[in-house]
Amino acid sequence: MLKFEAYKKVIVSATVAASVALLAVGCVDDVKPQNSTSAKSTTLGIDGGTIYPVVNGKKGPYLVNEQALSHSLNYGRVPNSAELAAWDTDIQPVTALSPEGHGLPEGEGSVEDGGDIYDAKCVMCHGDFGSGGGGYPALSKGNAYDLHKTLTNNRWKDPEAAGPVRVFGSYWPQASTLFAYIKDGMPHPFSGSLTDDEVYALVAYILNINEMKIDGQEVDDDYVLTREKFLKIKMPNVDGFEPKISGKNALPVVRAYFANAKNFGAQNLNQGAVRCMHDCQKATAKIKYIQNGGIKDFKPVMSDVRDLPAKKAEKLDVKKTYAASCAMCHDSYLAPGAPEWANYTAEGMETVYKKAIKGTEGGMPAKGGTDLSDADFKTMADYISSGKVK
Repeated sequence: MLKFEAYKKVIVSATVAASVALLAVGCVDDVKPQNSTSAKSTTLGIDGGTIYPVVNGKKGPYLVNEQALSHSLNYGRVPNSAELAAWDTDIQPVTALSPEGHGLPEGEGSVEDGGDIYDAKCVMCHGDFGSGGGGYPALSKGNAYDLHKTLTNNRWKDPEAAGPVRVFGSYWPQASTLFAYIKDGMPHPFSGSLTDDEVYALVAYILNINEMKIDGQEVDDDYVLTREKFLKIKMPNVDGFEPKISGKNALPVVRAYFANAKNFGAQNLNQGAVRCMHDCQKATAKIKYIQNGGIKDFKPVMSDVRDLPAKKAEKLDVKKTYAASCAMCHDSYLAPGAPEWANYTAEGMETVYKKAIKGTEGGMPAKGGTDLSDADFKTMADYISSGKVK
């Protein structure tokens, strides 16, 4: 949950916040065992909910299949040490409990090299200078410190106000998340192909386009990011989330937070004693309904037509559409008429149409991120696969 200093009563989803807390601090560690004789645990769940063990074939008021719960899964095998080492790539944020950045590898990379790597492997999805596009998120919208101030913008109070700008520099609380995400998941669909030095270079470039500083020094075009410097990165929004889900006392802090519904804009009429599920709000006003009434004599008579106005059809400009929506990716791979298209068209154009309209696992969004009709999109597919305008 984002903490707005200026607006303490922002309403958010407690369910989402609770899920984040569970992922960050782990499952409840002191739930009573399944064979407990108590009908209710004295320890609340991480979201403040009551924990019910299985007693006499019931979990609270609900029947459960105890036989199904007793089964064990015997599929798969224990991973070997090499497999565990490949998976164990967790990079912890720099905190008082982990000041040395557990999991952060040795290496270095410059902003200049990061820009070259970005132009070669990232720009086709994330746009020039991280501006976003094609259905993929922006990485920067300007100075991170200035944009961080927009997180207190509240359209609920002022519908005409500019909304919060949530990009890496302004919103993310830890830079370690960026390093881990690039290392493990980018570039799509060739994740894991970058060296540690290349990841450092890309992080340096993204810090640069967000106009950020490290230990008081601007990450300018000549900056070289090392592991030692990375440990000194402090994100503008490092303290912008609540409840606090790090530290030795994370579990009790999170439980206490969600035990008080006022912390996340909710209501509990008997706070701390009853967790209400339905009919929680006592009636505060009498409601009367108009029976067989209402205003009928409108002049002029109200229209009951629900048709949308006809959309004026525009002739598809194939080459213009390609340059605007397709060239960023297809100029570097499967360009119009490229011989590699034979590997795809051999399956038949109907298969090509179907895959392209729905999107592909190779990274192409549905219809290439355009709003073309199916017919116009098929025309574009014909052009890109053949190189000819029909």
